[in-house]
Amino acid sequence: MALKKNGFIPSSAPEELKKVLVAVASVWGDVIEDMEEFHVFPLKGAMTNEVFQINWPTNHGDLHQKVLVRVYGKGVEVFFNRDDEIRTFECMSELGQGPRLLGRFSDGRIEEFIHARTLSVADLRDPEISSLIAAKLREFNNLDMPGPKNVLLWERLRTWLSQAKRFCSPSTAKEFGLDGLEEEISILEKELTQGYQEIGFCHNDLQYGNIMMDEETRVITLIDYEYASYNPVAYDLANHFCEMVANYHSETPHILDYSIYPDLEERRRFISAYLASSGNEYSDAEVEQLLRDAEKYTLANHLFWGLWGIISVCVSACNLSSYFHSSISFLGEILQTNPRIVCTGSCKQDRLQLPGVCTAEVSAVLVNKALALEFLIF
Repeated sequence: MALKKNGFIPSSAPEELKKVLVAVASVWGDVIEDMEEFHVFPLKGAMTNEVFQINWPTNHGDLHQKVLVRVYGKGVEVFFNRDDEIRTFECMSELGQGPRLLGRFSDGRIEEFIHARTLSVADLRDPEISSLIAAKLREFNNLDMPGPKNVLLWERLRTWLSQAKRFCSPSTAKEFGLDGLEEEISILEKELTQGYQEIGFCHNDLQYGNIMMDEETRVITLIDYEYASYNPVAYDLANHFCEMVANYHSETPHILDYSIYPDLEERRRFISAYLASSGNEYSDAEVEQLLRDAEKYTLANHLFWGLWGIISVCVSACNLSSYFHSSISFLGEILQTNPRIVCTGSCKQDRLQLPGVCTAEVSAVLVNKALALEFLIF
């Protein structure tokens, strides 16, 4: 649905959207008599939806009111239940964790415009900002959300794998080794769910574009909860660390620069700030354990976004197949930079595979090299 036409709401825009915008304006005492009073500004960086800033003059002179209009992306219902996402959004709003929901229409919704700036990829590496993000993530993970508090990660991976097989052509399924991923998911689940894990309400998509900061107060706000669910908090940490290698505003947003993956000290500093923000005492052992758990969950994280990329390219016009290659190949890269990583297999060298990236022979070379350098733990 195209909203922008010479910076104004086009006459072709759905009547439902026009009515909701007029109704929202009237709540603030602004009477809109002409659709050209609404000025439209597309916002960049959204991955799942299209987002627009819409302004209009108020009845108080030259001041302008602002709202954010979110137009749902094509085929996103494959990834999550929209009604569940709306309920999460409303609950977050009630808890003071994000923007207010101002109105809904069939293809999207209208949200409160947050007067803060969206972070950049460079901001994630700023020690002060990183500590603020860590504290906010801890607060987010500790939220008591309504409904079941069951881990969703493994069910979602299996559902997405099924969807990928359904939407993709046989050649695409073969190219990415989809037939073998069910077993890999089961093995990974078994390896990663042994022992105690802290479960919390996780954002699951904590990339820089979903983090906003008020420049004056330094208050951090997390936005966009489409993929939020209960999961191990180590998974949320792993996702955030992995997002540090992405720049979605570059000419090649699907290319992930693993050379800038946060080093051990940077990850340790983030986790220390995460634990310290609760106000409770914590030990070095707790930091190291959470650090190890987060390292292990990088594998699940790349399966997650790898399947997301495959489904996206199969159900929409966007070309994201290379994103999947980049995601899975993260394992090969991280073996050279990370001190430890969990094996996805049953502790046998021939069980570690990189579907769609390299042959079994090349996988074996990587495993042998990793074992020799003591990069793998079992």
